[in-house]
Amino acid sequence: MTDSTHTLDATTRSSNSTPDAETDTTRGITAQTVQRPPVSTRYIWFLALATFGGYIALIAPIGISLSIRVQELAPDNVEVLGYVIGSGALIAAISSPLLGMWSDRTRTRLGRRRPFGIGGAILGLVSLGMIGGAPSLPMVVAGWMLTQLGWTAALNSLMLSQADLLPEEQRGKVSGLGAFVQMVASVTGVGIASAFIGHNHLMFLVPGVIGVALMLAWVISVKEPSSLDMVLGPKLTVRRALSNMVFNPAKYPDFAWNWLGRLIFMFGVTLGTTFTTLFFASRLSTSGQVADIGGLIVILSLAGVVATGGGALLGGMLSDKFHRRRVLVLASGAGFTLGAIIMALGGTSAPILIVGSIISSLALGVFSAVNQAMVLDVLPQRDTEAGRFIGINVYSTSLAQAIAPVVAAPLLLVGMSGSDKNYTLLLLVAAACTAIGAVIVMVFVRSSK
Repeated sequence: MTDSTHTLDATTRSSNSTPDAETDTTRGITAQTVQRPPVSTRYIWFLALATFGGYIALIAPIGISLSIRVQELAPDNVEVLGYVIGSGALIAAISSPLLGMWSDRTRTRLGRRRPFGIGGAILGLVSLGMIGGAPSLPMVVAGWMLTQLGWTAALNSLMLSQADLLPEEQRGKVSGLGAFVQMVASVTGVGIASAFIGHNHLMFLVPGVIGVALMLAWVISVKEPSSLDMVLGPKLTVRRALSNMVFNPAKYPDFAWNWLGRLIFMFGVTLGTTFTTLFFASRLSTSGQVADIGGLIVILSLAGVVATGGGALLGGMLSDKFHRRRVLVLASGAGFTLGAIIMALGGTSAPILIVGSIISSLALGVFSAVNQAMVLDVLPQRDTEAGRFIGINVYSTSLAQAIAPVVAAPLLLVGMSGSDKNYTLLLLVAAACTAIGAVIVMVFVRSSK
């Protein structure tokens, strides 16, 4: 592993000295002059462990710990939880491309990516401790914003390492494994935090310590060549940083089309999943109360995690085995669309609604893995600005997740009165969006097979 990365780094330095030497101007993708050797199994597993730890630390507060702290500090205004979580999401979205640009220009003996992995994890851990002992709601908000900043930096470093090192034939498998461990981490993190309810510091710090430990294991075990001798890009002024947070779609059309398709697909997914619990309650409970179907919701959530994780592993491996990604993205769009339509038209039949939900979850898993591999396939300026473009790609998901709930509210009210909600229309619109997003990727992204 070490020898191959040193070879890649030396070649990268040479290619960086002539940045305009080979550019595919017809598609706007920097030509891959470097044949990346396969990464080792050791690299893949330590990457998966670090991803697992990072998401345990980040998801546990969202899943349970923040809710408990907000309820303690503002028992009559628990709705502010949305603002707390939203403030962190905003910081994550804004900081991703900025951290990426900083990482691209980092010159240390540890390389460009590992300093952000361990530094971000430590900041995340300290900030989690701050939330656990926060005496007021503003302190919780500040702590959560810093937590998001730290773990965003750490998790982004893992993605940037993949952009630097993964050859095309391994991107699907590694993306699938990453998506799978995210699903497992979301359940594990909430379970760990739940074991320490009543001990605020431990409830936040134990998941954080696990995250730091596994991130440190990755930093120690996966060697990254020194970046001290790499050619430094243009100085990162405030003006340049702000202008680099956007890009010219005409110059990088494949990246742009994939970004748009991903945005529309994830918009549809968010429409279809944000109100899942309330949807099932409206269809399967005579009173419409979530409490009446609590057991079913737990089973459905576990089935969704299994289906999404399984879909991610399957989709990632198939995309590498058959060297086809676009057709799998199209298939995942068709799958989510089918599942959403089944749910929309399934009436009050629990088996039919559950089948529709599982089909959608399976399709989401396939899309998550395969399209993430496509992002790496079409990434512009891989050797010099990977961090910038990985950060910009984050917008395609964060924007979708921010806009979809706002659009969903009026859709739920169309043609309805009283407390009834038009979940059928909401799911049909979601189905249309996922289909459109998948078709855009299939038709217009040409440099990824």
